[in-house]
Amino acid sequence: MLTETAPVVLMSSVVAPEKPTSNTMGPKEVELILVKEQNGVQFTSTTLVAPAPTQTHPSGEEERETWGKKIDFLLSVIGFAVDLANVWRFPYLCYKNGGGAFLVPYLFFMVIAGMPLFYMELALGQYNREGAAGVWKICPIFKGVGFTVILISLYVGFYYNVIISWALFYLFSSFTSELPWVHCNNTWNSPNCSDWADNSSVGDIYKATPAQEYFERGVLHIQDSNGIDDLGRPRWQLTSCLGVVIVLLYFSLWKGVKTSGKVVWITATMPYVVLTVLLLRGVTLPGAIDGIKAYLSVDFLRLCDAKVWIEAATQICFSLGVGFGVLIAFSSYNKFSNNCYRDAIITSSINSLTSFFSGFVVFSFLGYMSHKHNVALDKVARDGAGLVFVIYPEAIATLPGSSVWAVIFFIMLLTLGIDSAMGGMESVITGLIDEFKFLHKHRELFTLFIVVSTFLISLFCVTNGGMYVFTLLDHFAAGTSILFGVLIEAIGIAWFYGVDRFSDDIEEMIGQRPGMYWRLCWKFVSPCFLLFMVCVSFATFNPPNYGSYTFPPWANMVGWCLAMSSMAMVPLYAIYKLCTLFFPKKSSCNECRSFH
Repeated sequence: MLTETAPVVLMSSVVAPEKPTSNTMGPKEVELILVKEQNGVQFTSTTLVAPAPTQTHPSGEEERETWGKKIDFLLSVIGFAVDLANVWRFPYLCYKNGGGAFLVPYLFFMVIAGMPLFYMELALGQYNREGAAGVWKICPIFKGVGFTVILISLYVGFYYNVIISWALFYLFSSFTSELPWVHCNNTWNSPNCSDWADNSSVGDIYKATPAQEYFERGVLHIQDSNGIDDLGRPRWQLTSCLGVVIVLLYFSLWKGVKTSGKVVWITATMPYVVLTVLLLRGVTLPGAIDGIKAYLSVDFLRLCDAKVWIEAATQICFSLGVGFGVLIAFSSYNKFSNNCYRDAIITSSINSLTSFFSGFVVFSFLGYMSHKHNVALDKVARDGAGLVFVIYPEAIATLPGSSVWAVIFFIMLLTLGIDSAMGGMESVITGLIDEFKFLHKHRELFTLFIVVSTFLISLFCVTNGGMYVFTLLDHFAAGTSILFGVLIEAIGIAWFYGVDRFSDDIEEMIGQRPGMYWRLCWKFVSPCFLLFMVCVSFATFNPPNYGSYTFPPWANMVGWCLAMSSMAMVPLYAIYKLCTLFFPKKSSCNECRSFH
């Protein structure tokens, strides 16, 4: 009877459709037809439809835009994965956690989790040729995780574009004969401002360098705010820079990969040119070798500290860019037969090598600062925005031709940020226009809507108290939620869709089945690793703070609501899907009866 058999059929379709034994129809073709039914499942689709026997991919290659050249795709992936964190995060972690010894846990987690997850996302997007949500036609009950990663990418765009606007502001400020962060005689300086040379007690927490005050008081104007509940109006200077960034993003994305694939030829390659130039200059400075030695010094005893392993695992999770939907979106524009396995190895390796290489650049200048001011290296070594907007500009200001070096450095930051921001926006745009097909014809307008919406929300981050909003977003938007998203993604592929089926898909594309190592990582190692990281993220959670400022309880509540809003997409969509399948609308039932 229909009423007895329908739930079984429905459940099989919502989890993962069975692969037919006949070669006349591929599994994705069946699923594509199933998910097109909005109010139920058409059973006739699996028995009466007779597609072409050798369809290369589910969506139809002739209908899907592809990269102009293979190198466009590689540069886009590298440009997204290699971002500001490669410069301001990895070198400091390496120095703090045993120098060269830190590479042991870093490479370990890279091999057992980073590369397998990177490979998985590239293959997932390329085979299904859809964005982050659309790929889950293979297992519809997990489509919520697609919306999770789209929301996370959108949230990150709210504050990541602000970092690029800071870099642009610094770039414009560098076109002067004397850089504005050299002395303490400016209108924004406080009585606490003290040049390094005049500061006999560098560790004095009540003293601030000109570069530090320029960033906090000259650029951010944080002194005009009492906290997150006192934001003030947007600063017109930063708002203008943010507007320029948004315009650059729009015209890089509005035509799809045909335009973005050309932009990355500049944005993805420029950082390597600049890093090389800065390294050649840095190693000639006094004290540079001491800084590099400190960066590479090996302390294997640090490996006994669990925190070192946790920080290495966290760095792997965030540095490769898995879980943002970007890799899925980019690979969905590949040709069906593209060798995504080789791409995964090449791009993930380049990302890690870039992180390691940038450490030489950073610590050559930190060693120079330590030598110049006769202080210990740990007094000048830091990570985050403080490194690239305070310490590095301060070091550059002491060089002959400082304005030229400042321009070069901030151009590098600008290009590092732009292509990563492009990747995040492309994840959102591709994910939504593939899910809502009518948007395909209006990509330019929809792209404009996304970037303008991002600009309007980002205005909160360029007010006097904008740094507090920035810190809150940075802390909650893509922390635990991104780890949760990748965990659900890995479980959906490995345990519901099936590793064997996923391996068959890859073999269909590249003619080579993934080895036992990759299949074991996908099924057991990577999910266990991600589950551990989610638990650690919750267990080690600390409320955000900025300097001595502690956020009020309501702000932390808003932050958690932001994080939960993306994670909630997984159970909410699963409930919705089950309801539509078990309680189909009347029209769907009539279709089923007519078939029987």
